[in-house]
Amino acid sequence: MELLQNDLFLRAARGEKTERVPVWMMRQAGRILAEYRAVREKAGSFIQLATTPELAAEVTIQPVDLLGVDAAIIFSDILVVPEAMGLPYEMEEKRGPVFPNVVKTTADIDALRIADPETDLGYVLEAIKIVKRDLNGRVPLIGFAGAPFTIFCYMVEGRGSKTFSVAKKALYADPEFSHKLLQKITDSTIAYLKAQIAVGANLVQIFDSWAGILSPEQYREYSLPYIKQICNAVTEAPVTVFAKGAFFARQEIGQLSCSVVGLDWNMDAAESRVLIPNKTLQGNLDPCVLYAPYDQIRKEVRKMIDTFGTQHYIANLGHGVYPDTDPDKVRCFIETVKEYSSL
Repeated sequence: MELLQNDLFLRAARGEKTERVPVWMMRQAGRILAEYRAVREKAGSFIQLATTPELAAEVTIQPVDLLGVDAAIIFSDILVVPEAMGLPYEMEEKRGPVFPNVVKTTADIDALRIADPETDLGYVLEAIKIVKRDLNGRVPLIGFAGAPFTIFCYMVEGRGSKTFSVAKKALYADPEFSHKLLQKITDSTIAYLKAQIAVGANLVQIFDSWAGILSPEQYREYSLPYIKQICNAVTEAPVTVFAKGAFFARQEIGQLSCSVVGLDWNMDAAESRVLIPNKTLQGNLDPCVLYAPYDQIRKEVRKMIDTFGTQHYIANLGHGVYPDTDPDKVRCFIETVKEYSSL
C-alpha cells in the first residue's frame, strides 16, 4: 500500500471520514497557468506535449505546486484511445480535435484494433511513472479515459459538435454498427484504465462529456451498459463516473459499481444526495463563478459546501476550468474549500 502524505482525496473517494473536504479541478493542468503555457510552447503542439512523457509529467505536477490541489490528474487527452485503436487525430488551434478519417462501416470497425496499452499508449504509462516518482507520495494521482459513447461521437463525427447529429444518426439508423463500435471502444478502455492503475494511478475517472446529448432512453441503451462494464471490470482502484448533462441518469449512475459520482452545475446537490445516497459526490461549482469578485467566489463556495456537507464529498467545478480564468481566482476557490470545510 502506497504511503501518501495527503490521502484526503482517496479517503473521501472510499467514503471514509476526512478532516476537511479535498479539492481538485478538471483541466487544472492547462492554460490558466503561465507555467503550463511555457511548457506547451517548448513542446510545439498540444499532441507533442501529451505524447512526451517528461513534459506531460511536468504539467501534471504544476497544479500541485502552484495551486495547492489535493490530487494530480495525468495530463493527456481522451482521444488517445481512438488513436491507439488505429484512428489518429489532429489538434487544430481554436477548432479542437479533428479526425482525418472516420468510422462509417462495419468494415471500418473490423479494421480497428483493441488498443494494447503497453505498445499503443506506452507514453501515457511512462508519464504516470515519472509523475509518481516526482510527486513522491505528496498527493494521489488520477488516471482517466473518455466514456465509450463520448469516444464513439468523435470517431463517427470526426470533430467536436454541438449536436453530434452524425453520431446520433448512427444510433437510430444502424444500432448493430453502433453497439459493435461501442464494445470495441469499451474493451480498449478497460485495458487502458487497468494499465494506468498498474503503473500508479490511485483512482480513475470516466468522462462522459457528451452524455447530455442523448435522451434518457438512448443513454440507457448506448452509454450506461458500457460504463457499467468498465466499472465492473476495473476493480483495482476506485472509479469516478462523470456524465456531463446526464441529470436524468443520476440514480442509475449511482447504482454502478463506482466509488464517486461527478456532478455538473445543473445537478442540484441536495437532490443528488437523495438520488445517490451511498456514494461520494464530486463537483459542482459553475466554472463561470471564478470570473466573479473574490467575495462572491467565497460566498458561492461556502454555499456549495453547506449543501453537500463535508463528508463523502470532493470539491470540484461542474466542468473543466475555463482557460482565461485568473489563477488567483482559482486559488481563492481552493483556499476557501480548505478553510471553510476544516473540522
